[in-house]
Formats: sequence, C-alpha cells, structure tokens
Amino acid sequence: MYKFRSMKVQDPGEEKSEWTTKDDPRKTRVGELIRKTSIDELPQFFNVLKGDMSVVGPRPERPYFVQQFKETVPKYMVKHQVKPGLTGWAQIHGCRGDTSITKRIEYDIEYVENWHMGLDLAIMIKTAVKKNPNAY
Repeated sequence: MYKFRSMKVQDPGEEKSEWTTKDDPRKTRVGELIRKTSIDELPQFFNVLKGDMSVVGPRPERPYFVQQFKETVPKYMVKHQVKPGLTGWAQIHGCRGDTSITKRIEYDIEYVENWHMGLDLAIMIKTAVKKNPNAY
C-alpha cells in the first residue's frame, strides 16, 4: 500500500507492531499536517489504479495486526471478503486511527453484508464533506 511517510523511520520490527496514537511522538512536523488533511492517503490512488484497492471498502490493517485481530475479534476476517478501500463505512462514522477495533469491525461487516452502489456513493460524498475529529 502506497502512502506518504508521516512518521520517523524506525527499526523494521517496531514499525510493524506499534499502534499509532493521537499524540504519537514518532510523527514528524510535516507528518502532523499531512495526517490532519489526509494528504498521506493520496498515494493510495495508485493502489486503486493497480486494482489492489477500491475507493470504498474496509480500511486495511498491517499484517501484524491482522494476525492479532483474527484471533481476538469475532468475525474480523469477514472484512477480507472485499477489497480494502481508501475510505469506508467505519471511517465516516468516526472510527479512524486509534479507535475501537470492535466498533470498526461492526461497521465493516455491516458494509460487506449490505453493500450496494448507492452505499459506496454515499460514503464517498460523506468522506468528501465531513471533517473527521479523529483524523491524526
């Protein structure tokens, strides 16, 4: 997944296993700005063009967390039935960043089970107009 780097470079093991938090000391000054404005997400359009991602769908997690969550979060793997997206049902409901994984998965499952093109359109519109208080 392509993304602009917004945090300091770390040891490979640390980078894969640490959760990002609101006041994360690893963020750079530029990183703070590009996260608040979601500019760090723009390179992911290359993933969409390659066919690896969709514009709308459940947000992907790093493999370290997928392994962890599939063992501890009921129905976690349901979200993997569809391509990951740049934005999703959970994100427009405020579940972005350091928020409840359980709540995110509830929204992701709801999206997968009730998908229709109108839902994707609504999510894209709400993403474009909503200022997310959890953005960091």
